[in-house]
Amino acid sequence: MIQDLLTRLPKAELHLHLEGAIRPETAVELAVRNGVPLGAAPQDLYVYDDLAQFLAVYGRICQAVVTADDFRRITYEMLETCARSGARHVEFFISPHAHFGIPFATQFDGIRAGIAEARADFGLTALFAPGINRELGPAAAEEYLDACLAVRCEEMVGLGLDYNEAPFPPEPFAPVFARARAAGLQVSAHAGEGGPAAYVRGSLDRLGVRRIDHGYAVVQDPDLVARCREDGVLFTCCPTTTRYTTPWRDLTAADHPIRLMREAGLAVTINSDDPPFFGTTLAREYLIAHRDLGFSLRDLGDSILTGLASCWLPEGDKARLRVEWEAEIASILAEDQTTMQTVLVSR
Repeated sequence: MIQDLLTRLPKAELHLHLEGAIRPETAVELAVRNGVPLGAAPQDLYVYDDLAQFLAVYGRICQAVVTADDFRRITYEMLETCARSGARHVEFFISPHAHFGIPFATQFDGIRAGIAEARADFGLTALFAPGINRELGPAAAEEYLDACLAVRCEEMVGLGLDYNEAPFPPEPFAPVFARARAAGLQVSAHAGEGGPAAYVRGSLDRLGVRRIDHGYAVVQDPDLVARCREDGVLFTCCPTTTRYTTPWRDLTAADHPIRLMREAGLAVTINSDDPPFFGTTLAREYLIAHRDLGFSLRDLGDSILTGLASCWLPEGDKARLRVEWEAEIASILAEDQTTMQTVLVSR
């Protein structure tokens, strides 16, 4: 009952990686078709114990995606899976640099085609942001931004910073993020997942972001927590991912950072990150937040609206959707209250 209710809630998925959302069977099929060895049997492909191991698998899977139609397919399938979990708007990251030798224009054309097909079939909207591989350094990031801007399309609205955090702090990327903002791009940064709270602070101060992807280490700095609460900084959290890429692996622990972030009044949203890599879906992440992390149904409803308010859609679209989603969320949560009252009376 509760899983059905959570699935039906309208949602904005704001932390999702295209390449990390490729279905395992699709990855294997594309690898065979394109002559790319994955280096592991299908049943052993998604095996890792930390962020570095995860990124190695991620990189191998990226190599299997070659043609524009490959990119169309994985985009469409990703958005189809999102729609099944109740997503109405999706903002996802892409890693064009990880597809060695495949022109960015080819990738973008395929991604746009997948977005258009998914919108026609499922009614959801989608935007994307290339993610900078911080491990490659600032000079490579500048070239990367140039390549992205050269084939920019209306669906490409942002720029992210991702890959392994330590020892790659955000500050050296300040110039490239300044250029991205000047070009009209929205910006966000992965910080505080494998790096310290200082990386969250540096992303805010030097990169000019107001959206932090993950951000869990923020709880280690009370002053930073207070600042982020006051400034309304958005944290796009991914519960299941923490079991694999962070030290906080017990989702039921009283000191799990996502729980503490909610209790501290931070603007927290629930997202799926790399669903097949971690055996999850967006709807399941909502169930985990409710069952294990202490989010009430009202907390989840508020989180959805908070995410909508901070997403990268035009303000007019957000205002229209807020009216629609508020009414729909209230109606769905009222169903739960009616059901609970019926159960109590029957006892």
